[in-house]
Amino acid sequence: MRPMTETVTLTIDGVAIEVPKGTGLVEAALAAGIEIPVFCYEPRLGAPVGACRMCLCEITPGPPKPQAACTLQAADGMVVRTALTSPIAAEAQNATLEFILVNHPLDCPVCDKGGECPLQDLTFRYGPGNTRMTFPKRTFDKPIPISPLIALDRERCILCYRCTRFSELVAEDGQLVAVNRGSQTQIATFEDEPYRAPFSGNVIELCPVGALTSTTYRFEARPWEIQDVPTVCGLCPVGCNVNVTTREGKVKRVLSRNHAEIDQGWLCDKGRFAYQHLGAEDRLRDPLLRVRRRGFEEVSWERAIDEAEQLLRGAEGRIVTALSGSETVEQAYALARLLRRGLGSHTAVLPEEVSDALDGFRLPLSAIADADVIAVLGDAPVVERAPIVELWIKQARRNGARLVNSADDLAGAEETILIWCGPDGGGGARVAEIAQRIGASGAFYLPETANARGVADAWAAADDAEATNPDPIGLLIVSGDEAAANPVVRAMAEQAEKVLVISMFHGLAAGWADLVLPGTSYLERDGTYVNLEGRVQRLRRAVIPPAPDELAWISRLAERFGVEVSPYPSAVFEEVSAIAFGGIPFGDVGERAALPAAAPAPAPAETTPEPPRPEGLRLVRYRPLFSGPAVERTPELKFQRPDPEVELSEQDASARSIRNGDDVTVRSNGTSVTLRARIDRELRAGVVRIADEHAGDLQAAVELAK
Repeated sequence: MRPMTETVTLTIDGVAIEVPKGTGLVEAALAAGIEIPVFCYEPRLGAPVGACRMCLCEITPGPPKPQAACTLQAADGMVVRTALTSPIAAEAQNATLEFILVNHPLDCPVCDKGGECPLQDLTFRYGPGNTRMTFPKRTFDKPIPISPLIALDRERCILCYRCTRFSELVAEDGQLVAVNRGSQTQIATFEDEPYRAPFSGNVIELCPVGALTSTTYRFEARPWEIQDVPTVCGLCPVGCNVNVTTREGKVKRVLSRNHAEIDQGWLCDKGRFAYQHLGAEDRLRDPLLRVRRRGFEEVSWERAIDEAEQLLRGAEGRIVTALSGSETVEQAYALARLLRRGLGSHTAVLPEEVSDALDGFRLPLSAIADADVIAVLGDAPVVERAPIVELWIKQARRNGARLVNSADDLAGAEETILIWCGPDGGGGARVAEIAQRIGASGAFYLPETANARGVADAWAAADDAEATNPDPIGLLIVSGDEAAANPVVRAMAEQAEKVLVISMFHGLAAGWADLVLPGTSYLERDGTYVNLEGRVQRLRRAVIPPAPDELAWISRLAERFGVEVSPYPSAVFEEVSAIAFGGIPFGDVGERAALPAAAPAPAPAETTPEPPRPEGLRLVRYRPLFSGPAVERTPELKFQRPDPEVELSEQDASARSIRNGDDVTVRSNGTSVTLRARIDRELRAGVVRIADEHAGDLQAAVELAK
């Protein structure tokens, strides 16, 4: 039985309110239906700093002058009077705004924040009606590109320090700082280097004025011209909740929608800026058919469906489908119904299997922040696969959690959470077995693709027949850009008699496909994704794609094989949900999807014993976050691509007299690459990490030499 929470009673503007002890005055006022205006206050950034002084209130008992409410906690018997009832507080807030506006430019008509700016709103409500200042305002060079993604207008800055606090206390990258002192204080990057960090774009949303703006959204739209579509990000398995801003049928920006259990309102730069792939120069709008001696030619959709039917009939029983893991549940299920029921084809190359053995250890991602011990196993970098999970881990560490990278260090822990990020995880089966053995309170497996579990569940729901492996492959169906860009799939295509590719981009399939059907982006789809928690979430179409949705043409093609597939996501989901998701109605997958309760999971299957580690150093290759077709078509994100580095532990570096920045030659299997060394204090001994694009042909055991 949980102990009762101790409460305190106070009065705010004559309203008596009872709140838990330790509640801040700003939250206590909101509980009483009263707003205390703020600029610098943001609970997600840690302890308040009282920088802007906008929240000044008259408080008794206490000093005779107004106090910053954001820095105080509710106490028994406290009487708080805000600017609504206290002339002293009202005068203080008026003076605060007048001081803020002394040098703030009156450029609201051209400022990107205009129309959705807290400074505008509070000036109208609390500020002076005119100015007493007749001297010229200060000006600075503008805009300053602190990175290819972010522009800084220093004269608009009100020194709330939200951005620097995020950099220091949340992302912990330490790249955004305040320089100089007093009235000369300015926001800058450390040593004027570009702000290169996976979460840098969050400072744009945190800024309460137009000082930090997005270079990709700058001067693109005004608040009264746009619409926001609530959906989820489809670029990694976290499934962050986002609002997609559109204008005249085009995506203009992506903002966080703050699902407190999943993302806490943060977004990585890939999720925030990679929407620009929608307008790529090589975007496909019409089907392409290979014609001998003339390469590809554009054909009508009717002709394309005819050709697809011929390919399917000609290879019946010898069809293999390579899935990307970016398909919606509905797309994967519809394609599986067509192939497995209409053609008797049962072979699929899934992005990866995700075991349901983890269902008994299901928790929201936010539970990571409250753990006593967090074991991160698998050796791949968490930030590259599920970036928001990295922020939860950092928050847990700030809360005092112990971080370990071996299951052998978990003895005696009260609240343990396991996170598996890397190869050999058995789709989560291995981490489920470890979690059961040590009595962990929760466990997470981080898939490599955005909807790996949803795709696997949907494919299995369509038919439970055993798969067969045709040799040779009569037809290879490549579903999605991630599969089309995968070297393993390319190798399969070389062995297949015919290849049908579903892709958004011409460049991915040119030269090796026989028929290319235009694909769509997650921003152009209706449907559902299943994130790494096992949470079913709604995708909502933000803009109309330049080609028919996959469900539309799959439905038409299925008719020719006597298979009924609805072209509507809601109808398809109702069918697959009854089999795989407990019958959840499509309409119940709302804007903020709930996490299914932790169900009794099947006993974890016996996992294959981990292969013996090679002597010396073991190479872990990983796919960087800032890679893939979407990033390659977003010019502003290219500077975030990983440097040619090899990461190694402090112990291994010391044993080989290697220092940060040294050139190191990595050898294995008769091949070698020379990379710059980076020492990672959290990497365990015996492991080195290299991004796929810099690892060449290196495999398994490697050797290092300066």
